[in-house]
Parts: sequence; structure tokens; C-alpha cells
Amino acid sequence: MPLVPPRMPRPSRRRAVRGLVAGLVLLGVLLWWLWPFGKTELPGELTFSTGVRTGVYHRYGALLEQALARDIPEVDVRLLPSEGSQENLERVASGKAAFTVATADAVSKYREDGKPGAEGLRGVARLYDDYVQLVVPAGSPVQSARDLRGKRVAVGQPGSGVRLISERLLAAAKLDPRRDLTEVSIGIDTMPAELEAGRIDAFFWSGGLPTNAVRELSDRFEIRLVPLGDLVPELQGSGSPARHYRAAVMPQDAYARARNTSAVTTLAVPNLLVTTEQTSPELTERFTRTVILSRDGIGQEVHAAQRVDLRTAIYTDPLELHEGARRYYRSVKP
Repeated sequence: MPLVPPRMPRPSRRRAVRGLVAGLVLLGVLLWWLWPFGKTELPGELTFSTGVRTGVYHRYGALLEQALARDIPEVDVRLLPSEGSQENLERVASGKAAFTVATADAVSKYREDGKPGAEGLRGVARLYDDYVQLVVPAGSPVQSARDLRGKRVAVGQPGSGVRLISERLLAAAKLDPRRDLTEVSIGIDTMPAELEAGRIDAFFWSGGLPTNAVRELSDRFEIRLVPLGDLVPELQGSGSPARHYRAAVMPQDAYARARNTSAVTTLAVPNLLVTTEQTSPELTERFTRTVILSRDGIGQEVHAAQRVDLRTAIYTDPLELHEGARRYYRSVKP
């Protein structure tokens, strides 16, 4: 009689389910170990909107691009020149750029006007202050902004921060730019040549000290900077965006060849590094780290960048600080 092998007990359904669950858990652990879950994939490319090519925004952006290439080599940073703060904010809010620089008053106005994407804007760092500069030929009769009546005055391009400030300053001086003077809509890339050629009588500029375009003009043409400090009280009382202005003094050696015999009173406004809430925290944290750590290197060529300070960088009013930037500042907090 042939031997019959003993019947093996069939595994219960509960035991099979347990085995399947255990296998899935083991697979999950292996995948977690091999694959960097929790990390946001960085974009292969990002756009940084700067400013006119002869201004501080663009020069700062070009040097920051070099630092980012070293610190975040997997991301290709593309610089996109602009007319200034207002155009920069529109680009970031619309997704045409990931990061930019803009003055605090321009940000405030953009938000108050309810422009598209305004609520999604976030601050990364407070950088350095822009100083408002009214430049005239050394022999000009203009001694204050009120003396610009009847003059040909360059006030900046429509998309620039200087346009915003210059029109407010003229209003504080009780001048209507469309009625009391000839308003010329050009930027710092052409203002110096137009002044030198006598085609304009004065120009407004808002930028870090010194601005190369103004310094180079002073090297070949005698200029003078007109005090604007007398307009600060009137300006600060003109509305919410103006609360970001403060009285300031341009030292005489800011433009050593200018024909000023003493420091010049003016007003200053903070520059903010801006992105949106859509930018990943990881990218923003690494971007912020580079901004802070590259200060000294960039400051050797762009003196305004020396003002970037870890203690004040977190104050990005009127914008909420981006979560990625907040992570970085917390990581280095004493």
C-alpha cells in the first residue's frame, strides 16, 4: 500500500494578510532608505528679476548668481533685467520670476492696490537701503526739489521704484509733474548721458550708495546732489506706503567728485528680497543662506551689500517671512 504524504495545514487568511503587511512595511523602509522622501526636488532653473543693467539691483544679482552657482550647483539661475521694483513684483507674482528685489514702499503699494498675486508674495530678507538722489549739474540754480518748476526732469520709467518715489517727492514739494515741469520717463541707464548733454536739467535716482552710473558721471562731468531732507515730514504724512521712508544722510564721500561741500540730507527706503509662497521651503532656505553668507564677498564690489545684516534681515515688513527663510534664520539663531 503506497505511503500517502501527510497533508500540510493551509495558512489561515489572517496569517497571509499579516505576511503581506510585513512585506509592505519592509519595502517601505527600503524605499525610504534609498529614496530621499521629505525633500522637495529643486527646479533645474530659476529666474531672478533684477533691474536696469547699470543699476545696483542688476550688479547685485550678477554677483549673487555666482554665489548661488557655487552653493546650489544643481539650479541654473537666469538673470532678467527690468525697469525696477514695480515690474519686478509683477514678474514674481505672475510666476515669470522666482525671486527679485523690490523696495518696501513698492511692495506696500502693490498690495494696497490689490494687484494679481499680491497676497502670495513673501519676504526672504531685508537687504540694504536705497538712498534717493536728485542729481543736477554743479552750476544749476536748483537748490531744492521746489526749484524744479519749469525744468526737464527725469523721473524714472513707469515700472520702476524711482518713478514711485520721485512722483511722491514732487507732490510733497507741491509740484505736479505733468503740469509744473517736463517729466522725462527714462532710467538710470540713460539719465547720466542726458544730463551731461544738457537734454535734461535734473534726474531722480533711488539706489544703493554709491551707484556706479552716478559715480562714473561724476568722474567726467561736474554734478551736485540736491538735499531732499526737508520733504521727509510731508512725505511721511502722505499715506501708508510712505511709512517705509526714513530720513537719511548721504556722506560727502559717497560721490567724492560731486561738488557738495558737506553731507546731503535725503530719505532712504529698505530693499527686500521677495519670492512667493509657492517657492519650496528647501530652495528658499538654501537661497537665504547664500544671501547671508555671500555678503562680504559681494560687498567688496557692491558696497551697499555690506549693509545686509543677519540681525535685521528677518524684518521684511510689509511681507510675511517665507517659511524657508524662517527655517534658515532659526538654524543660525544664537
